[in-house]
Amino acid sequence: MADTYVLFEHASGYALFHVNGFEEISMNLPQVEQNVTDRSKFTGLVRLVAFAPFKDGVRALENANAISEGILHDDLQLFLEANLPKTDKKGSIVLGVADAKIGGTLSEAMLISCQHSGIIPEIIRGIRLHFSKLIKGLTPEASSKAQLGLGHSYSRAKVKFNVNRVDNMIIQSIAILDQLDKDINTFAMRIREWYGYHFPELVKIVPDSYSYSKIVNIIGERKPFDEEKLASIREVVEDEEKVEHIVEAARTSIGAEIPEVDLLNVQTFCTRVTNLAEYRLMLQQYLKSKMQQCAPNLAALIGEQVGARLISHAGSLTNLAKFPASTVQILGAEKALFRALKTRGNTPKYGLIYHSSFIGKAKSKDKGRVSRYLANKCSIATRLDCFSEVPSSIVGEHLKKQVEDRLKFIEDGVAPRKNIDVMKEAVDEAEAARQEYLASQKSEKKKKRKKVKSEPLDVPMEEVKAEPEEETAEPERKKKKKKKRDANAGEMAEGVTA
Repeated sequence: MADTYVLFEHASGYALFHVNGFEEISMNLPQVEQNVTDRSKFTGLVRLVAFAPFKDGVRALENANAISEGILHDDLQLFLEANLPKTDKKGSIVLGVADAKIGGTLSEAMLISCQHSGIIPEIIRGIRLHFSKLIKGLTPEASSKAQLGLGHSYSRAKVKFNVNRVDNMIIQSIAILDQLDKDINTFAMRIREWYGYHFPELVKIVPDSYSYSKIVNIIGERKPFDEEKLASIREVVEDEEKVEHIVEAARTSIGAEIPEVDLLNVQTFCTRVTNLAEYRLMLQQYLKSKMQQCAPNLAALIGEQVGARLISHAGSLTNLAKFPASTVQILGAEKALFRALKTRGNTPKYGLIYHSSFIGKAKSKDKGRVSRYLANKCSIATRLDCFSEVPSSIVGEHLKKQVEDRLKFIEDGVAPRKNIDVMKEAVDEAEAARQEYLASQKSEKKKKRKKVKSEPLDVPMEEVKAEPEEETAEPERKKKKKKKRDANAGEMAEGVTA
């Protein structure tokens, strides 16, 4: 009969338990499942052999990383060698472990038979449930604090924080962009109503709000049209026919005259609206650059603005990465979803991703299928952006090509490439780009080090010149002291002879 031990890894340290009557227990699995929750019955099944606490949080994190990767840490090896009974036969001792990876590593390194199935998971579940009571001196509060601290450290080590990929700037930018759109539209409507009193025909000739505001600022009073005004209007409109229409409409306009004070106020307001529209374009470029840094794959797939709206609605890029594809599909249509559930009607097929160009290209009957497929690809792109160390849009471009191929397949029946082939190609290209990026980073660091070494020390010229003066001053003082000593010695000699 083989003695059975169970290894339990906790945030506070390693524990080794001996299982009493393992063969009899394994025959009654349903009974063990019932007795796991009862501590008095469970303590009769297992007995604590040894417990080795970690020295500090750093050592605990090292051991947790080693176990998650299936590597045998020195602390674990020393613990098992010290507490497991020594035997020559392999199979006389069975060690129960929670993970198959670490079990395989222990079997190879220490020649121990490891088991991770059968009754072992139930025993480990019971140990986890009653661990703080099985170890003397370990309270439930200390146990939960150790688990929380190690969990935070492990998460920080796995998911590295990058300042350049902060999604809060994207959330604020898209909110300001939406607000600017509303404000510019409202202000442009006010300008049309205000200036339309003087020149009502201009609205039909120049429907664009930005161009209309600039032309109103240039024209002012509609009657006198000199060459300078015409040249400025040509720059804005970029169409000779429209310029002629504006000149002709100004001559035959039915608008009323406007006082100079009122016209000055209209032009001042037009300048403000023009500046707002120009700032909106700048903000759009800023949002584009931020999306390339934070979520390049999502931006390549569905565009910067739609991607930014998804991140903003989810709260953060991490939250969006946690959502399943079905949630991403209807994100932004929550009211319609709950109304449909309440009235037992049809649920919405799409939310914010409706603004993507792919949904617009699809036919009405196919919009649901395309939105479901697009949400699936968005979910993949978001997770890559959230958890990848090196930002790259390569996978996002391949995903975009897949969605385009799917649209062709739905419309024309052209069979797309297999997903496994596309993903393999994308992963290879992304890995090559990653290696190139890391190599460039190393070369930049080397250049900076060389530059720092080659730069001369910033020492003022006055200090450099002052040093030799001090050096020359010291020997002169020594010479004066020597002369005084010689003179004193001479006087003493004369006194002695006298």
